[in-house]
Amino acid sequence: MKDRLADLAEVRCKGNEDGETVIVEKDHFMDDFFQQVEELRNNIAKIAQNVEEVKKQHSIILSAPNPEGRTKEELEELNEEIKKIANKVRARLKSIEQSFDQGENVNRTSVDLRIRKTQHSVLAHKFVEVMTEYNETQTLFRERSKGRIQRQLEITGKTTTDEELEEMLESGNPSIFTSDIISDSQITRQALNEIESRHKDIMKLESSIRELHEMFMDMAMFVETQGEMINNIEKNVMNASDYVEHAKEETKKAVKYQSKARRKLMFIIICVTVLLVILGIILATTLS
Repeated sequence: MKDRLADLAEVRCKGNEDGETVIVEKDHFMDDFFQQVEELRNNIAKIAQNVEEVKKQHSIILSAPNPEGRTKEELEELNEEIKKIANKVRARLKSIEQSFDQGENVNRTSVDLRIRKTQHSVLAHKFVEVMTEYNETQTLFRERSKGRIQRQLEITGKTTTDEELEEMLESGNPSIFTSDIISDSQITRQALNEIESRHKDIMKLESSIRELHEMFMDMAMFVETQGEMINNIEKNVMNASDYVEHAKEETKKAVKYQSKARRKLMFIIICVTVLLVILGIILATTLS
């Protein structure tokens, strides 16, 4: 989706084709709004950056039988920072949304209001896009961690179905399948340790996903309702461009027709003049 801020801002200050100049006084209200927009952009970009770091930490954890504790701590810190920034962004977007009705009641210009609504919708879409990627990243990590648990259970001689494994994860008690496993070898003990470790990772992940679910659905619903407005803005811009092109073609045709009409008029005037001269000569000859 294109960011129409530059185009809309230009409209506020541009004069019309007849030479009329629109004077726009410095609007501190809009200056404050643009500062908020920039801050939101930076925060959303920071979330996106952290999501990429989360992916790297996931790869490290999944590739090691027993990841270092520091790696998991860094992952937890990243998740906490994402949650903190995301809550801040959501609160700010909601605050801006609530200000729209107030703006309509304090005699703000329609152009200013359109700029604010468009920027708000663009930012909300971007926020949901980033959080969707984060949610998909978390879900993929859960599935891959579950796959590791299943493989480790197979190493110990315990075969489980996907449904049984989900039951174990939901219960929060891995001993459902590990209590009767005899850790009589180094391999078995390592497998049991990894099962326990992966299970703890998934339990933390489940909590994180639940916390983000409400936020995600809240913003997703907002974007869905705002989508029509953005589509209408884009459609109006395209229609305006088509109208301008059509107007140019019609103007060219009008100039062409006007030129032809002038030539015809000159031809008629010349013919009438010649005819009058001839009639004058005939009358003069007859009278003499």
